[in-house]
Amino acid sequence: MDINALFTDEGLRAFTATVRDQHVRDAQQYGQIADIVRRRLEQTPIEGDRWMAKKLRAWKVSRQLKAMQKASGEAASKAEALYATYVNEVLELPQRRAVAEAKKLERKNGRQAAVGAAVAKSLDKTVTALNTPQEQAPGAVPQARPAEFVTPDNPWNQWPVAAGGEQAPTRSINDYFAKGEQG
Repeated sequence: MDINALFTDEGLRAFTATVRDQHVRDAQQYGQIADIVRRRLEQTPIEGDRWMAKKLRAWKVSRQLKAMQKASGEAASKAEALYATYVNEVLELPQRRAVAEAKKLERKNGRQAAVGAAVAKSLDKTVTALNTPQEQAPGAVPQARPAEFVTPDNPWNQWPVAAGGEQAPTRSINDYFAKGEQG
């Protein structure tokens, strides 16, 4: 037997088929022998036997052959399982990994596209809001003039000095907010 042939699909298939067939034949023979031994022992009395002694003795001996039959049947199943596991874990693994990698890449690209679309939408809203005049913005309160908090000539004179300061404030609160209609 060439050991390298076991690492090919055809070689392992041939090996497992041979082993499976051998175990199936063995299981059939063990079952037939168990039936023959049980029938023969049930009909053969031994001196000093009691009422069910022949049947009990026949059952005990044939039970071992039935266990051998069951073990051979399980060995045949394990041979098929060996081939199926080899195909699943060795032969088909590269293909499954390639499919999984393609799906992963597709999900990643989908997430990136969704994030890109959300960023584009957000930027579009921001640009639209910044470029829209304030009078036309829906729900915005119109201002008579933009608020000026710092005068370009001397920013330090616009705020009052703390208690005990020498300078009185030159501006009032009304200078910072638009005056409502007086009528």
